[in-house]
Amino acid sequence: MAELIPINIVIGDRSYRIKAEPADEEAIRRTLKTINEKIIDFKTQFAGKDMQDYIAMVLIWYATQSKTGNDASLEREFMETLQKIERQLDKVK
Repeated sequence: MAELIPINIVIGDRSYRIKAEPADEEAIRRTLKTINEKIIDFKTQFAGKDMQDYIAMVLIWYATQSKTGNDASLEREFMETLQKIERQLDKVK
């Protein structure tokens, strides 16, 4: 196992400090970029909601994308990255 490096990430308006393997950093950042871009898209389309609503919308969008068969490799990468982020956040607690 490689030594974990600290990474500061932002999802919505919240910052998190996680530790990840150096090989995973790029995938984590790409996934976060996708998540935050979709949050911005939904903020533009549905003004007046709170951040939790936008994050829920992104999750629904993602679940719908995977059900329609769009880019299975993106789905796999997205899920793996989310699981890695979740494990790292659990370690911080």
